[in-house]
Amino acid sequence: MSTSIQTKAPVRPSLDGIAEIRSFLRTNEQPIYFLGPTVFNLLGIDRWVRNFHYITYYDSWDGHHPRVFSPMNKPYIEFESSEEINNYLLRDPEVQAYLRSRGGIPMLAMVFFDEETERICEELGYQLILPPDSLRRRLDSKIVTTQLGNEAGAPSVPNVLGTADSYDELVTLAEAHKLGSDLVVQTPYGDSGKTTFFIKSEDDWDANAANLVDQQLKVMKRINNKAAAVEACITRHGTIVGPFMTDLTGYPELTPYKGGWCGNDLFPEALSEEHRDAGIDLVRKLGDRLAQEGYRGFLEIDVLIDLDTDNVYLGELNPRISGASSMTNVTAGAYADIPLFLFHLLEFMDVDYTVNVEEINTRWRDLAAVDVWSQLIMKEPDDAVEQIIAAPKTGVWHMDEDGGLTFQRVSYDWHDLAGEDEAFYLRVYGPGDYRYSGADLGILVTKGRMQTTEGLTPRAVRYIEGIRRLYQSVPVPEAPHPTAISTFK
Repeated sequence: MSTSIQTKAPVRPSLDGIAEIRSFLRTNEQPIYFLGPTVFNLLGIDRWVRNFHYITYYDSWDGHHPRVFSPMNKPYIEFESSEEINNYLLRDPEVQAYLRSRGGIPMLAMVFFDEETERICEELGYQLILPPDSLRRRLDSKIVTTQLGNEAGAPSVPNVLGTADSYDELVTLAEAHKLGSDLVVQTPYGDSGKTTFFIKSEDDWDANAANLVDQQLKVMKRINNKAAAVEACITRHGTIVGPFMTDLTGYPELTPYKGGWCGNDLFPEALSEEHRDAGIDLVRKLGDRLAQEGYRGFLEIDVLIDLDTDNVYLGELNPRISGASSMTNVTAGAYADIPLFLFHLLEFMDVDYTVNVEEINTRWRDLAAVDVWSQLIMKEPDDAVEQIIAAPKTGVWHMDEDGGLTFQRVSYDWHDLAGEDEAFYLRVYGPGDYRYSGADLGILVTKGRMQTTEGLTPRAVRYIEGIRRLYQSVPVPEAPHPTAISTFK
């Protein structure tokens, strides 16, 4: 007599509410990784998710962070993009050996990726827990964002979409749609202000024509506005909206790019209650429309408040993990429930879960009245190319009464910062690296605000000057010409 042995399929977990989700993630056995040039965007998520590690090109702790792996053999390469860095890491033998040593099928999250990233992951049997590159790339277009926003009832600043091969054609296009002569013109793709142009004269056009001719253009009326950034996560239960924060933009102490993103302030007055409600409604409408396109997971949205009319407009969409995550994931809302990124994880894990999106959005909106955080994205603003011989340590720095900075302690993230007189500095470029115009030197995260309506606060200036004094570099006889790439957003 023969017998057959029947095996049961693994039971798919079903989680009801935040408490069960917390427990599931704290006991998680699935290896999950954030891979990128730096750890910045998701640093601290390992506090919440067991078996969460980081794989990076730049090791800010020089091998001393227990959750960070960086290959030892890294010959100098002039990368053209963050996607190239990520693909290099995926192909690196040390990285592959590290992933094999930890077992399981690796789940990988990252900020920047492309079709090659997807091919590499498929070849190696890695699970890329992100929407498809083809979808993300289409939605990343400022033209497509505008069109989908209009369909969803989330309008942009008064604008027209079209082309212009001369200043006269631009003026004709703008006049036909009553946009005035002071214009903001954007091309479909770009980051940190590199593809946003302010044009109110033929001289302005001539200075930027090479970037505008033969391009699809979004031509906007220039408004007196305040910008706010917000991250959200599109889930099977609806769109969950994080806290709103203001952008720091174009400060020459921090970035060489006019209009370039260089930090954020998160504070209760970032938006009025009315503007916050309108912003949440706008983000949820756009999120629901993007869900119809097949998008799920994390994204960042910029909104613009017209200070003359009180209208709230859709600004830009970044369909990816963003540079604002550092503060989104340490807010009171995150600690009351779970960090926003964990909802992204749930969408890509083999798990059923139930949450009340309406309750979460209401709770997070109310808790926005207690958070005050800020960050400075410190790019090299000067033109010279020099080699770094000394750089500030990663960890917590204390600001003395005279404005000087003293290294206080080693720290693995900024979650435990207590006051405005201490800040966490994440060093990116260290000894042996080159500093050049646009290079990402590091990120400083602290409590309190860094910007008012008058500009950078005195405390922000002291932090910037203090960190810059800690960098020492020397000219090199035959300096390379690295490409400035965005490694954060």
